[in-house]
Amino acid sequence: MITEAGNDPKVGGLVYIAAFAPDRGESVASLIKDPPAGAPVPPILPPQDGYLTLDKAKFAASFAADVDSTKAEFMANSQVPWGLEALNGAVSEPAWRKKPSWYLIATEDKMIPPPAQQAMSKRAGASVVEVKGSHAIYVSQPRPVAALIEKAATDGAAK
Repeated sequence: MITEAGNDPKVGGLVYIAAFAPDRGESVASLIKDPPAGAPVPPILPPQDGYLTLDKAKFAASFAADVDSTKAEFMANSQVPWGLEALNGAVSEPAWRKKPSWYLIATEDKMIPPPAQQAMSKRAGASVVEVKGSHAIYVSQPRPVAALIEKAATDGAAK
């Protein structure tokens, strides 16, 4: 998680791409616990052997709605399960409190609702770019993602 790992002295800034930006004491589990009315519910399957995956049948619509169907199917079939404990890891010191951050909001995201992305990016004081796209915006829209990373690198080097 970049929010905690970004505290390393070698890290000059943080770039969030349709991602969680938790504050002190927050975890992904706490951030998704009470979704607002009408918010999409990610198709996370019940844990198996301590790991989570997304429902393959609902993967494209929720995670990669604007990705080519063949590529989205490949992504669904090749997803790597993530540990249940990853959801519960609370942040002790968010790096965005001391370091500059940039945030790309995916306005069609069905995994992390755009209003949640807007709130987290605002709270972090991030420079924000909004791009129409799904949670997999780094696959469907790589140019604006790369442009934001380049901007962060350039702006960060200037400081």
